[in-house]
Amino acid sequence: MEERVIEQIGKINLDLTHYPGEDFYCDGAIEDELLRITRDYSRVEYARIIEESHNWEILYHLSAQRENIVEWLPIKKDMKVLEVGSGCGAITGALARKAGSVTCIDLSKKRSMINAYRHMDCDNVTIHVGNFQDVEPDLPQDYDYICLIGVFEYGQAYIGSDRPYEGFLEILKKHMKKDGHIAIAIENKFGLKYWAGCKEDHLGTYFSGLEGYPDGGVVRTFTRYGLEQIFGNCGVENYSFYYPYPDYKFMTSIYSDDYMPKPGELSNNIRNFDRDRMVLFDEKKVFDSILRDGLFPVYSNSYMVIIGDELDIKYVKYSNDRQPEYQIKTEIVLQNYLSNAGEGKNPAENDIKRFVVRKHPLSIEANEHIRNVEVAFEKLKERYTGGELRINRCMLVDVGAQLKDGITETELMQGKREIQNIRPYVELEYINGVTLSELMDQALTMDDMDQFMRLFDRYIEILDYHNEMPVADFDLIFSNILISQKDFQKAFDPLDNAVWTLIDYEWTFGKQIDTKELAFRAVYCYILEDSKRNKLKLDLIMDRLEISDKDAEEYRGQELSFQRFVTGNRRSMTEIRDLIGHKCYEPEKWIDKMRTAEQKGRIQIYPDKGNGLCEEESFFMDQGIGDFYEDESGIHLTVPVESGTRLVRIDPAFSRCIVHIKELSFNQTPLDRAGKTSVLTSNGVCLDDSDTYVFNTEDPNFNISLEGLPFDEVNFLEISFEISFLTADMAENIEKSAKKRFRL
Repeated sequence: MEERVIEQIGKINLDLTHYPGEDFYCDGAIEDELLRITRDYSRVEYARIIEESHNWEILYHLSAQRENIVEWLPIKKDMKVLEVGSGCGAITGALARKAGSVTCIDLSKKRSMINAYRHMDCDNVTIHVGNFQDVEPDLPQDYDYICLIGVFEYGQAYIGSDRPYEGFLEILKKHMKKDGHIAIAIENKFGLKYWAGCKEDHLGTYFSGLEGYPDGGVVRTFTRYGLEQIFGNCGVENYSFYYPYPDYKFMTSIYSDDYMPKPGELSNNIRNFDRDRMVLFDEKKVFDSILRDGLFPVYSNSYMVIIGDELDIKYVKYSNDRQPEYQIKTEIVLQNYLSNAGEGKNPAENDIKRFVVRKHPLSIEANEHIRNVEVAFEKLKERYTGGELRINRCMLVDVGAQLKDGITETELMQGKREIQNIRPYVELEYINGVTLSELMDQALTMDDMDQFMRLFDRYIEILDYHNEMPVADFDLIFSNILISQKDFQKAFDPLDNAVWTLIDYEWTFGKQIDTKELAFRAVYCYILEDSKRNKLKLDLIMDRLEISDKDAEEYRGQELSFQRFVTGNRRSMTEIRDLIGHKCYEPEKWIDKMRTAEQKGRIQIYPDKGNGLCEEESFFMDQGIGDFYEDESGIHLTVPVESGTRLVRIDPAFSRCIVHIKELSFNQTPLDRAGKTSVLTSNGVCLDDSDTYVFNTEDPNFNISLEGLPFDEVNFLEISFEISFLTADMAENIEKSAKKRFRL
């Protein structure tokens, strides 16, 4: 038996038995920086370091939000987990907190050291450094979960065969417990973000995945259909697809085939942390269309595939961009409930599946926040009893507190630490219905402001009930109110045959809050959530609520204070993205600018043949009439002129500009363009005697009189000039200075 080569970093075992002696891939100096950070700083300092670094790699490797992709998995303390391709340990910590033991595999020693230093207090983690195929024969065959997070797409690099992905999966299946699971997180090569102008994550090129990777390489991502083909080739029939959003790297929510997103939910789409991108269309609007047509599984940006028995968890939303006291997750779980079907029936046939909603703390500090949700329910229920607002029922499950009862602090520290990790959660009803914000959106879409205001007035009426009581939900916004049908024998009417239910009351305070302030905040949040709602005039709402501009400014300030209170002044991911500095380019704007530039630079000629100037007889110099060219000395025109033409008007552009005339001649005879005998007039202001004019207008023009000039059989007007375009402010300032100087 081969002798093991083990190094220790803290409590982490670093198994170097199969390490080839050098790292065959490395991201360069950034890995040295990550090693320094993880060695010299504690995990609680990572958020500050990320904000100060303005660096994509540091964000990617050290952000706590990376853990979301596995945190929701129902891994328990009696389970064994295998993590293939553990890298710098972005998810290792989450697995270690949940599982009994975690086995990691990674080819890079430096990355494995980074992983070890950041998790050096974990006594249940072993990291194998080496090639997967070398390490794999030493692994046991009883893992409860095998995790491949951003790894399966590198199957060609792991497995040398004609069918590397099938081969990879077949090997992994051997190490999975009979009732175990394999979790694969991978980009969807048809993800909407790639159609919208994001570069392919691994290659950094536009549309390479969509085009089938024409330039080759070892990385391959797949559509859902492509993954299902691989599973079928391996005889895998038991699997479930989940849909991390915005993607699996910085997931904030995850959906399933049993719980899909609703139109309006997918609005957080600008996620170009790593490189510049184009924005070819509004992804939110396209996602809404995709959702209405049932095509979300085709265009989800990422997949999380769970191979094995179906999980009860169908949806998770993370709120861990807050300070620790308020970090929570919200789950929707599909549960079985026994019905009363009578004696003699098979109990399995009597099971009724239904959704429940659970809210869990993500930190010990957030335990009290979760317990307060039940307190909020009781207080709000008391306030609104007798009114029209129903409060979604809530039940606190606090097993840890029950177990601690009667246990001394010494006992807890000596042998019952597991009790500390049993955190409370609240369970709420799952209610079918439509949110008030959706109904308001429908009214806005149909330009039915009467219906919108009827809904808003009912909201105010319901909200205001017993406003003298010292309790208020500060977050009683439109999307937190669900409207369901009261009597199914009648047509649904949200203003009559409907029940209004407050489904989320996390931010309830034991004090009075003015109804006007709550209503203003609801409208303010409603407009900020979706740009299409900008058609709603805030002045109309302010008039209805009798809110002054001063009141509104005060309420906005309170909202800013509330956000700081929740986040602890931590920067949002949007702010971090902006600090990293990668750009979003909108080709439509480029095209508009190019068209504008072309139009601005077009030169239009108006000949006056005795009937005045008219559009019908005008022409552009780029239409092939006459001669028109541009070189380093300026623009040169040779304009054909018919006999008898009295005047020629030249419009040098369609923009504010400065024009310096260098030459002006008729049939090669120079024309006087200054003084009393000048043939030239314009609607611009002459800056000096050097034939330079400023035009503070988007319709600049020169008029050249040909009265009294001798005409030949063929005649040409020739002019050369230089032109510079100006902004409106520049043109106005130069014009004012010129008029003042020349007393015009």
